[in-house]
Amino acid sequence: MEDFINSITDEQKRKDSFVILEMMKKATGEEPKMWGTSIIGFGQVRYKSPKTGREVDWLRLGFSPRKANLSLYLITNIREHAAALEKLGKHKTGVGCLYINKLADIDLKVLEALIAASLNRN
Repeated sequence: MEDFINSITDEQKRKDSFVILEMMKKATGEEPKMWGTSIIGFGQVRYKSPKTGREVDWLRLGFSPRKANLSLYLITNIREHAAALEKLGKHKTGVGCLYINKLADIDLKVLEALIAASLNRN
């Protein structure tokens, strides 16, 4: 994991990635593994798409330091946490994803709570 994160050229994104890595390690009590070439994941779940019914093995929790942003994969309907998201700070969401430009834009305590809520749901 460290080699992958150290290969990130954007210094802030690299530093933020190490913070998220430690935050997720602490929350899950698990060691991360690479899912493909750019996603760091924790645990594994059988995920069934509500739209198609297709089932796949997927990470329980994870993130990817993408070029555009830090993508956090929480495997829950992120919009169910609207009250927490209002307190989070600058972000965007997908169905189970949270997109953050940099950790300085958000409240880390709120992010920790969102991670915990995701783990409790899965």
